Amino acid sequence: MTRRVLMVSPHFPPDSSAATHRVRLLLPHLPALGWEPTVLTVTPDSHVGVLEPALEALVPRGVRVERVRALPVELTRAAGIGDLGLRSWYALRSRAHALLTAERFDALFWTVYPTWPARSGPSLAHRAGAAFVLDLQDPWVGAWGDTVGPRGGRPDIRSRMSRALSVGAERDTVVGADGVTAVSAGTIDALAARVPEVRTTPTAEVPLVALAADVTWARDAAPLPPSLQFTSDHVHVLWVGTLLPAGTLVLRAIFDALAEAARRDARVRERVRVHFVGTSNESRTNAPSRALPLAHDAGIGALVTEHAPRVGYREALQLLASADAVLLGGSTEAHYTPSRLYPALLGGAPMLAVYREGSHPVSVLRALPAEPPVFTVAFGAGGPDYTTREALVSAWRAFAALPVGSGGSRALQPVNDARTAPLAASAAAALVRVLDAAVARRAR
Repeated sequence: MTRRVLMVSPHFPPDSSAATHRVRLLLPHLPALGWEPTVLTVTPDSHVGVLEPALEALVPRGVRVERVRALPVELTRAAGIGDLGLRSWYALRSRAHALLTAERFDALFWTVYPTWPARSGPSLAHRAGAAFVLDLQDPWVGAWGDTVGPRGGRPDIRSRMSRALSVGAERDTVVGADGVTAVSAGTIDALAARVPEVRTTPTAEVPLVALAADVTWARDAAPLPPSLQFTSDHVHVLWVGTLLPAGTLVLRAIFDALAEAARRDARVRERVRVHFVGTSNESRTNAPSRALPLAHDAGIGALVTEHAPRVGYREALQLLASADAVLLGGSTEAHYTPSRLYPALLGGAPMLAVYREGSHPVSVLRALPAEPPVFTVAFGAGGPDYTTREALVSAWRAFAALPVGSGGSRALQPVNDARTAPLAASAAAALVRVLDAAVARRAR
């Protein structure tokens, strides 16, 4: 018998934020695993950020999508409220209640971010006789207000108060959940330390695995703007995505190693160029640079360029497919799992990946075949050290030996999803195991 799940995701195509892909990437696998999904999200005009209408082509045909309108930000901003979750909370709750009352759903799946609307999940599901599964794309409670405050500085009173409220809201929601999923096991472990009840709740690591169809879709698009195209005179190494405050220390280590490699090896100075795109996570054209000032501090500003405004998903995939090599840098937090990891794997380029030991990316990357080369450099809880630096220096020197223009020739080849297809299927199966266990738990 097919079971039905109502999947609530405020971010969903045509929204272009990273959170829009969580439910979308799980949808294609669910029917074959015995679950019929219905998506509840917000209307396109509810979003403040840039929309990417082409993303709607990636939503599987036939999937039912219900939309509600959030309060306009023009009305709520006067009260200091811009958060999509707060603006859409009442509308999402009302529509979810109506759907759960009028129809039979076996489970309610609610993904965060944003976090606050998920507070309604346990009561909505349980009144309707459905199981409630909470999904964490990022920790509900992280470094904010603890070790990190505004603009990456020290926590202030406001950030500490925000954290205190989030701790209470997280606990109430998690205790009411019949199952919990997250993009990394580290996120679940950290959650269990705050909410011990999680240890007796069905849980699973469900990573965000991009699909080969996404890369094919991106390659069929119009060419990238000239400002984002790579020339054929250097080995172009690409970082695409936000530089988080907790990732600054990691990037400093990467740059210090690049500077050392350039001192030791003239080929690094002459051939390697590193490009950062979308580091600010802001769409405005004057978004502040985050990587280039660190490059200048390390004395390698001439080897680095930065396009700070965030780009759409399609452009990000095009860039990853056309770069000669890809740079992935993590956070000092063990739970961190970047959304760009799997699209980078699909691009098929050589990679340099720098993450904390024990994190999800390290376990995935170390299991990959030898070709194309992936230099996985892991550091301990204390951050990058001398050993990390020497491994990074070796990777930079290896990149300097790559053929110029290899990214352009690779982009003409069929997309090889041998690395990611099994992982995508495994992630969906893990979710279904939690959904099934949550339904059984609710029945008991």
